[in-house]
Amino acid sequence: MKYIKKSLVVSMVGCFWLLIATNCSSPPSSKENTYPDILNYEVAPKHIQFYYKNSKGVRYKNYKRLREELATKGERLLFAMNGGMYKKGGEPNGLYIEQGNEITPIDRKNRGYGNFYLQPNGVFYIDKDKNGYISTTIDFKTDSSLIYATQSGPMLLIDGQIHPQFNATSTNVNTRNGVGVLPNGNLLFGMSTKEINFYTFAKFFQNHGCNNALYLDGFVSKMYLPSQGWIEEEGDFGVIIGQVN
Repeated sequence: MKYIKKSLVVSMVGCFWLLIATNCSSPPSSKENTYPDILNYEVAPKHIQFYYKNSKGVRYKNYKRLREELATKGERLLFAMNGGMYKKGGEPNGLYIEQGNEITPIDRKNRGYGNFYLQPNGVFYIDKDKNGYISTTIDFKTDSSLIYATQSGPMLLIDGQIHPQFNATSTNVNTRNGVGVLPNGNLLFGMSTKEINFYTFAKFFQNHGCNNALYLDGFVSKMYLPSQGWIEEEGDFGVIIGQVN
């Protein structure tokens, strides 16, 4: 019996030092390996800006135009993703706030055509303190502290739970992109590189620890992320979410 206890202690000590050697965490690539077809990017909200039209009132439309215009100001585009659904002509569908100015009003209709109206839908926003949030539309309150906001739908995660209408075996598949808020306050942007269903996409954000996450758009989705060797510059978007330096 004493031998068994001694072996157990030795084993526990060995595990303890192994945990220290590995920083007491699983390999950082474990979640990525689980979702190899979802390109993702983590960034602090303070580094994110929203873009729709330039100073001449012309819509950027795609990352190439945005990148080129930023370059004339000595700025470099590090990351970009389409930031929500839009109407014919590129006008944002639902609420859009840029630099504190409300460009289009919130849409609180609970019925309509398409994914935008799959309830609950929601709003992704950043306040003047550079904190990022995602709220269901029904709980969202507009105030003067908002710097950026974009409305879309459906919600992927609501208070840690996957949208109740999603089904793991659903055959409704498409390319998808979205955003979640991580426990450390950073934003997690994700885009599938192949067609997947809503449940799988929501599960990706849930497994990364997000409490709330919002679907941004579907088959038109593209990402500009040269740091990961992913460069898609063309497209025809409404809102663009980006990071520059």
